[in-house]
Amino acid sequence: VTGSIAGRKRVHEASLRCPISPLPLSSPVYRRRSQMSHRKFERPRHGSLGFLPRKRASRHRGKVKSFPKDDRSKAPHLTAFLAYKAGMTHILRDVDKPGSKAHKKEVVEAVTVLEAPPMVVVGMVGYVETAKGLRALTTVWAEHLNDEVKRRFYKNWYRSKKKAFTNYVKKYADGQKDINAELERIKQYCQCVRVLAHTQIRKIKVGQKKAHLMEIQVNGGDLAAKVDFAAQMFEKQVPVDAVFAKDEMCDVIGVTKGHGYEGVTTRWGCSRLPRKTHRGLRKVACIGARHPA
Repeated sequence: VTGSIAGRKRVHEASLRCPISPLPLSSPVYRRRSQMSHRKFERPRHGSLGFLPRKRASRHRGKVKSFPKDDRSKAPHLTAFLAYKAGMTHILRDVDKPGSKAHKKEVVEAVTVLEAPPMVVVGMVGYVETAKGLRALTTVWAEHLNDEVKRRFYKNWYRSKKKAFTNYVKKYADGQKDINAELERIKQYCQCVRVLAHTQIRKIKVGQKKAHLMEIQVNGGDLAAKVDFAAQMFEKQVPVDAVFAKDEMCDVIGVTKGHGYEGVTTRWGCSRLPRKTHRGLRKVACIGARHPA
C-alpha cells in the first residue's frame, strides 16, 4: 500500500457509490430494513407481544427466568414468593405523571387480589457457574416434609405407598454428618444458592391438595452466609412480608387462562369482516403488501 494514512483524502459518504448502481449509498433506496416506508393510514398491531408464544403453557406455575442481581453488601434474603389469584377489583387513585392529560386527576384502575399464605422452606440447592450456565452441584433436604409437598412427587397419592424420603431421613440420625458434609461442599464449590420452598395450599379455598414447589434464590452476603441463612430456615414458615415490603415495585409472573382452540378474531383481536364476505367473516383479509414500496 503506497502513501500514509494521514495523507489520504477523506471521502464523503455522498461520493460513495454502489458498483452496480449509479445512485449514491446515501440514497433512500439503500434505507435499512428496520425503517418502515410511508403509509397513508395508521394501523396498530393486533394482540400484545408480551404474551408470545401464544400457545398452551407447559406448566401452570409461572417460571422465574431470572432472579434479581445479587448485592453482597446486603444481608441474605429471599427474592421471590408464590401467591394465588383470589379475584379482581378496582381502585380509585390520583395520577402523578407530569405531561399526561390525567396528571393530578383521579382514575379508576383494575387490580388483581392475590392470596399469599406463608411458604415453607424444605431444602437447598447449590449451583456452580460454568461456561454453559449454572449447573446444580447438590441438593440438601430438610428432615421433616409435609404431605402437601410429598404429593408433588407422586402421580397418584391415594394408591402410592407414601415412602418418599424415608431413606433420606436416615442421614439425620447420626448427628447429620452427611448433611453437614453436603453443606460444606456447597460453601466450597458453589457460587449460587437457592432454597426449595412450597406453598401451603390447604390454607386457601381451592380443591387442590398438592403443594407447588419452587426454587427461590438467596441474595446478599457471602456464600457461607447464604448457606447458613438457608439452613436455618429449614421447616420454617416464610410470610410474604419477609420478602416484599409495602409499596415496593416487583415483577409478577403468571400463566394466563386458556381459551381453547380459537380463531384469529378471538385469539388476536382482529376485526370482523363485512356481513356478505365470502368464505366466512371471522378471518384475516388483506394485510397489505409483503414488501411495501
